Amino acid sequence: MASANTFLFSFKEHLKVLHRSSATVEAYSSHIQAFLDTTGFDDVRAVTRKKLEDYMATLYGYRTKDGKPYTAATISVKIRSLKRFFEYLEESNIVFINPAEFIREPKKVRGIPKNILNPAEARAVLDQPNLGTLRGIRDRAILELFYSTGIRIEELCSLSVYDADLQGAMLRITKGKGKKDRVVPMGKHAIRFLREYITKVRPHFTKKNRAERRLFIDTSGKPLSKQMTGISVRQYGKAANIGKPVTAHIFRHTFATGLVKNGADITAVQKMMGHADLRTTGIYLRTACVDLKKAHKESHPREKEQEEQSICKPVMERRTPHHARKSKSEPKPLEH
Repeated sequence: MASANTFLFSFKEHLKVLHRSSATVEAYSSHIQAFLDTTGFDDVRAVTRKKLEDYMATLYGYRTKDGKPYTAATISVKIRSLKRFFEYLEESNIVFINPAEFIREPKKVRGIPKNILNPAEARAVLDQPNLGTLRGIRDRAILELFYSTGIRIEELCSLSVYDADLQGAMLRITKGKGKKDRVVPMGKHAIRFLREYITKVRPHFTKKNRAERRLFIDTSGKPLSKQMTGISVRQYGKAANIGKPVTAHIFRHTFATGLVKNGADITAVQKMMGHADLRTTGIYLRTACVDLKKAHKESHPREKEQEEQSICKPVMERRTPHHARKSKSEPKPLEH
């Protein structure tokens, strides 16, 4: 019988054949490897449902150095990795009984996004890059694109020069999350800085690498990495001194929240965000609840009616219970 690591390698190749993203392949394999290292299993046929449940208990009981537990999302992806792994082993006739078949992921609780930027805070971050430098113009274009389109950081780093239609004001996302394509509108400010970057900055960066087709590149002409992009966004957020952490994903939340607050159709927001499930987009309705109350008060026709205070005030009357009422005309009983 081959070792568990051999089957893990074949499982990774299986995921690649299914065109799963490199991030998914690496995440699944690392979580499965952690399970194998923690439990010491070298023969996958020896894994039972009880062993998996015991491992799940360790996940729920885990605490970091500062005492924080795993989030439900982290536990979910760890369990999901094992479920997909044993499903593959069962389909490949390596195991005849899938021990993870009835193992359930923790229930997901979709919280309200935190640290949403208001327009003034967003503008403060956008103003941080030094537009007197080539890098500053590139970084301003990146920040504007995050704020204008709500795309994910990996999606931005994967853009090619052919994906930005400046004339049509549209941005094509090829093989985003879930390997799905979509098209997102770009705002005028994003188009302005993107045009400046493409015409004046990018040609300078690609002097030694004219064949490069990635849209955003570093000063040496190589594709800009997700890690470096993330670091730059955080640095600009810190320099803005707005008292909130700033990441590409916070710009994504800010983008969606701003659209919903200003009356955008929720299904349109879903398509722009690239969400497979409308319920995922629905969390932004909760962030806008205060504005919805204000809109109701200012827009509902009944709320607009100007009535006298005396008319609006309900009249509460003391009423005698029915059984205690007596008619004044009721005759007294006869005396015998």
